[in-house]
Amino acid sequence: MKKQLPLEQVIERLIQDYGNDVLRIAYMYLKDKYLAEDAFQEVFIRVYHKWDTFRNESSEKTWIIKIAINVSKDMLKNNWLKKVSFYDVVDKYTYHESKDNVEEEMEKKALFEQVLMLPEKYKDVILLYYYQGFSVVEIASILDSTTGTVSSQLSRARELLKKRL
Repeated sequence: MKKQLPLEQVIERLIQDYGNDVLRIAYMYLKDKYLAEDAFQEVFIRVYHKWDTFRNESSEKTWIIKIAINVSKDMLKNNWLKKVSFYDVVDKYTYHESKDNVEEEMEKKALFEQVLMLPEKYKDVILLYYYQGFSVVEIASILDSTTGTVSSQLSRARELLKKRL
């Protein structure tokens, strides 16, 4: 019989394994470091309180990312956040690895800005697929959708981005 770890140790392991992913997801939605950190805490509080409801129907990571997206969306519904312009904070997420290539940096920023302006259903799949590296199957599980719907949304999102860029 397998010995079960105390819940606190399980949560510590989950934070170690998936904490960076949760923080990245929250930041992509909230566009603010401190709000993302608040979301991170709220995600793992919810995981702590709902751990007994996790039934291994999906991976731990999929389940936790789903919670992270929901927490982030809940935070976005807050009226104060609606007043914050994402143009003020978009620079914080864009990559600055290639300072020598300013043109490439500007293209990455423009693309990211366009992704953030997509309708929610398209933004979700683009962020999860390209920025987080989830498969279509995992995204379908996270968003309570089908793989066909996710594939279709990815395709439509790409077309929208092509038109806008």
